[in-house]
Amino acid sequence: MIIKHYLLILFSALFLNHADDKETPAAEAESAKPNILFIMSDDHTAQAWGIYGGILEDYVHTPNIKRLAAEGCVLENCLVSNSICTPSRATILTGQYSHVNGVTTLGAGLSPAYPNIAKEFQKAGYSTSIIGKWHLKQEPAGFDYYAVLPGQGDYWNPRLKTADNWEDYYGGGKVVEGFSTDIIADKTIEWIDHRDTSKPFMAFCHFKATHEPFDYPERFSHLYRDDELPVPESFYDRGAATTARVFRGQSIDNLQARYLKATANPELRNDYMAYPELPFSVDGLSPDEARMKTYQKFVKDFMRSGAAVDDNIGKLLDYLEEAGLAENTIVIYTADQGYFLGEHGWFDKRMIYEESIHMPFVIRYPKEIPAGSRNADIIENVDFSALLADYAGIDYPESMQGHSFRENLKGNTPADWRAYGYYRYWDHSEDRPGHFGIRGKRYKLAFYYGNGLEGNESTEEGQPKKFWEFFDLQQDPHELHNAYDDPQYQDIISEMKDEILRQREMLGDLDEDNEEIQEIIAHHWDS
Repeated sequence: MIIKHYLLILFSALFLNHADDKETPAAEAESAKPNILFIMSDDHTAQAWGIYGGILEDYVHTPNIKRLAAEGCVLENCLVSNSICTPSRATILTGQYSHVNGVTTLGAGLSPAYPNIAKEFQKAGYSTSIIGKWHLKQEPAGFDYYAVLPGQGDYWNPRLKTADNWEDYYGGGKVVEGFSTDIIADKTIEWIDHRDTSKPFMAFCHFKATHEPFDYPERFSHLYRDDELPVPESFYDRGAATTARVFRGQSIDNLQARYLKATANPELRNDYMAYPELPFSVDGLSPDEARMKTYQKFVKDFMRSGAAVDDNIGKLLDYLEEAGLAENTIVIYTADQGYFLGEHGWFDKRMIYEESIHMPFVIRYPKEIPAGSRNADIIENVDFSALLADYAGIDYPESMQGHSFRENLKGNTPADWRAYGYYRYWDHSEDRPGHFGIRGKRYKLAFYYGNGLEGNESTEEGQPKKFWEFFDLQQDPHELHNAYDDPQYQDIISEMKDEILRQREMLGDLDEDNEEIQEIIAHHWDS
């Protein structure tokens, strides 16, 4: 009996010691590397999110974006460094500004041989995928699985290109029946559900929406039928005379012309001219009435397209909950840049103005990020790769230029965090000239050098007649007055000019191979 009792005690001690050594499921989950679901739409600007204020806040249908915001952190000052689709996506993937990765315009592509953050995740043992919009022309690299749209892709019955039918640029792919936003979300869920569960995952889910032609599924066609949407303060602006701005911009009247052209020529209703609910007419209307009718169609279509995105975000979030993945999955939703919804009488993006450069961004990570928080630090899209690497415990490559904002999201902003974001739009046309500048929390300064660069899609020769714009975003949040010549700002303008030069030196954006730009800077820097 004594021996049996001793053996029982010994067995119990060994069992308890073994149990102490073995992690419980909760402990295992706590120590596991986080999964990452990076959701990105195209042009889904902050004005249409419903969490950033603005005149459309009470109209937009975005319950799941609001759900993410309530459960995570919203970035107030997340900025794109080149507000156009292909360059922004290249910067996010490579962690480099456009002048470093070479993807400066829409016409550029990214070589599969080029370093990117997905390759680093692969090397670190992550399963990786990208589904949806790619827009970088050449074959995706660093992803265990990809199914991407050729170019911009179609809203309905899109072609998806995979490894077994890949062709560079716009060839290849197989048609999948349905609406692209729904298809992209469903395929993302399917990939996560069938992934290698022995590895953490990083899934990029990239919607085509809300890009022009702003299409949507039937289930959201009822939205806003009885609404008359309010217009921005600067909606009827038709030129630079009242604002002293440097350039004309892309007028919403040009969108009206596209609607009318597609109405008159049904054979053109493809790609970006496949607008929903044509025909469109402005017969008998004054110019202001015609602009208003264009705006109502444009923005309602845009918000319906956004509602479909929001619906699929909800589908993705529900899947993570049901699969038991929500607690250990970092969820990000952002857009590749902002977009003008009638501000200054414009549509499209490209310019350093707020509606264009502000990337709406929300992130949820229950283990670490306080729910319902907001952060006002200046974050740039070049930083996204550094943040993801930080969360995954991956060494961030020295060739990449981003900075992790993980501590910022916890409310611990580093003392040396950037005070300004650097911006450069490389393409050039007379109405939207090439420019670079910096944007701080209060002030913004931009230099419009123009200069169509070799390889750009634009062939217009018109150069700016004025070169500088300065805005006090505290006093003039809608950028209605170029205050470059105002005496009260001359000291801060001088300091910011020095800061632009410092940023260009620090980031290596010196135009050493372009004498024409150097001459423009030399002749007009102090103008």
